[in-house]
Amino acid sequence: MSSILSYFHTPNEYALLPSSIAKPPNRGWRHVLIPVILVASISFNFFFFFFWPPKYTVKVALDNYQSLNHNPIVDLSLLPLSSPNEPLDHAHEQHAVVTSLYTDAFAGAVATLGHSLRKVNTTARLVLLYFPDRVSPSALCIATSTGFVPHAVTRIPPPHDGRGVYPHFLDQFTKLNVWTLDALGIRSLVYLDADTLVRRNFDELFTLPWMFAATPDVFVDWKGFTLAFNAGVLFLRPSTAIFNDMISKLSTAHYPLADAEQSFLNHYFAAEVVRLPYHYNANLAIKARALDLWEGTRHEHRIVHFTLVKPFIGRGPQYKEVPFDEVEKFVEEIKEVDGGAFREEMVWWGETFVEMKQVYAPQLALCKAAD
Repeated sequence: MSSILSYFHTPNEYALLPSSIAKPPNRGWRHVLIPVILVASISFNFFFFFFWPPKYTVKVALDNYQSLNHNPIVDLSLLPLSSPNEPLDHAHEQHAVVTSLYTDAFAGAVATLGHSLRKVNTTARLVLLYFPDRVSPSALCIATSTGFVPHAVTRIPPPHDGRGVYPHFLDQFTKLNVWTLDALGIRSLVYLDADTLVRRNFDELFTLPWMFAATPDVFVDWKGFTLAFNAGVLFLRPSTAIFNDMISKLSTAHYPLADAEQSFLNHYFAAEVVRLPYHYNANLAIKARALDLWEGTRHEHRIVHFTLVKPFIGRGPQYKEVPFDEVEKFVEEIKEVDGGAFREEMVWWGETFVEMKQVYAPQLALCKAAD
């Protein structure tokens, strides 16, 4: 019994552990470095996951385009306004194609656009918005030589003194003036940026019942095919009331200012926009991103949009102006950029430009003396 109790008995004296065992080892710099590495790793992964944009977007059907649907996108039998043989002087006064001229450098582009519209026999009237205090008489003469009727407008300054707006977009809020064209009796219109070229008639758009429509934008980088629309081609029903409402909200709405009016319109019509097929805004970015999509739909392209490369002005950020008499030479040079990726499209525009100069030579001859 005593031997059992002695097992649980704690003696008054006991042997001390060696100092090497009694004290924790001195971990030195490793004691600090390991937690620092863990914190840094967690922070990096948090930032990368939530803030760093993905290098590649998720692939969508348009990135994997297959030529499956060979049916026309429009039933022409339903369009009483679409008549290729209708005389040009029978334009439908309630419908319009509108473009803009804020600088002399785009005069030749506007004239070329006008000729391309005449070639497809649009039934709509042609209207040109321009700055009377900036555009020279000779440039206005060139721009209107192919049928655009000039309509002077006042510049709409960018909100917040233009802070955050790309320099080459500072005048673009003036595009909102198209909503005031109801004062001219226009009930529906298609707005085209001057860097577009019409390849096929699109009069079917004038019969749309909606108030606003545009084509989704396309990016070559990770953003890819987006829900946001490109403002280079717009269908709308003008309304001065809508214009006044937009102007009242330019400075109070929250939207990225870099892309100017395009960004504002994407927010203003975010839930109401009707998205048009890519055929109505054949952005060159489509060809750069998805060549199969471009080739598979080109037979239906109505409007080609020269976004990445323009055949009449230097590339950004300088956007060097090209004199009207030197445009043909410039086209020969610019068609070889990017390895000739857009050679065919540059040739389309260049041939239309040359043809325009030939067809409207008498009108253009008067422009040299306009100043």
